[in-house]
Amino acid sequence: MPGLALLNAPISILAAEDGGGGMQFPPIDHIVKWPAWFGEGTFYEFNKITFISFIAMIVPVILFLLAGRNAKLVPTGLQNVMETSIDFVEDQVVLPAIGPEGKRYMPMLISMFFFIWIGNIFEVIPSAHMPANARMANPLVLAVVAWVMFIGVGVKHNGLRYFKEALFPPGVPKALYILVTPIELLSTFIIRPFSLAVRLFANMLAGHILLVTFAVLCITLWSASILAGVLLLSFPMLVAFTGFEFMVAFLQAFIFSLLTAVYIGGALHPAH
Repeated sequence: MPGLALLNAPISILAAEDGGGGMQFPPIDHIVKWPAWFGEGTFYEFNKITFISFIAMIVPVILFLLAGRNAKLVPTGLQNVMETSIDFVEDQVVLPAIGPEGKRYMPMLISMFFFIWIGNIFEVIPSAHMPANARMANPLVLAVVAWVMFIGVGVKHNGLRYFKEALFPPGVPKALYILVTPIELLSTFIIRPFSLAVRLFANMLAGHILLVTFAVLCITLWSASILAGVLLLSFPMLVAFTGFEFMVAFLQAFIFSLLTAVYIGGALHPAH
């Protein structure tokens, strides 16, 4: 795998094609494209991103099953950790964005939060070095799920009146609907899912490229004895950015789940 080899093998200082010297870094697509493990060119093509996505889906299921297998009145160990995570999503995502009536949507929001967070955390796991959400497929699917969910909630609780109240906000002078309605159509039904997907994708891809850049720089400087002194600056930066990306992995999962909850809350009461 090009990306894995990129981080696990030294990068030499190579001569440029025209015969000059200089550091030659691998092409950028080597850190975002992954070869198929099997099924190349088919709809069931399986690669590293798919594998990480499966892990992000399965791990929360296993954790919650183990935590609830011998549930106690006073939680300890894994049960305590998982119940705390549920309380976090309830107190920091559901209640502020939707209110008490939003508890019915907690299973979806908890699943979304864990799937995104675990998929993101692979960015800082040795030998993985790739967040699943640094490819557009996962963020796009999650954004479509959020889009279908908040529209479905709006129609279920308000009927077709949901679209009327969303596109024609009450209290606006009728003459302004010529301007307001197209803006509401774009912002509510088109830009929302697009911004959800792009925000998650862009943040994780930028962090991935940043970490790989500093990792390659450290390896290259280590190989070039004349520049080894610069390693004293680049390696601490790599460590610092790794810690920062660990925080970003959690933050992006939180933001995506929170915005989804905000959109659901808005769909419940579109006139507000």
